[in-house]
Amino acid sequence: MIRPVRLALQFAVLAALFAAVAALADWPRYRQIPGDSGVVMLSFVHGADRRAQCRRLSPEEIAKLPPNMRKVQDCPRERPPLYVELDLGNRTIYRATLPPTGIAGDGPSRVYQRFTVPTGDYELAVRMRDTPRASGFDYEAKQHISLAPGQLFVIDFSGDGKQFVFR
Repeated sequence: MIRPVRLALQFAVLAALFAAVAALADWPRYRQIPGDSGVVMLSFVHGADRRAQCRRLSPEEIAKLPPNMRKVQDCPRERPPLYVELDLGNRTIYRATLPPTGIAGDGPSRVYQRFTVPTGDYELAVRMRDTPRASGFDYEAKQHISLAPGQLFVIDFSGDGKQFVFR
């Protein structure tokens, strides 16, 4: 008689522990962003053109080089930094100069920025300069967006098409 009572009590204790774990597994509720907000994400990798054009070496300069390193042109590896701006509505929410990666400064520049913003309609404008000049932009794009609660809106740059992509 003691054995069935003992099994019933063990089952009741295990069921209570299982119910407690199940209840606490979903409590407290965690949200990465508030319920009335969305996320605008600027994320891309882009390598700017070289800082300077290749130049043809003179015969004297070629002769000074070791035989195994002789080449006709000298092409610098460095890339200029990217300059990126992002406007949402009528205010600039991101402005940065992104240096090239790599030991020699010859790799692509990278950007990954998330902005949590209230839901609603916005005019979005993104601009980028990838040449060494001091003002103006090489690429610009504008789009009207309607941000829903919990929506993720991504801005990417297509190096093949040389344009911004909105998703």
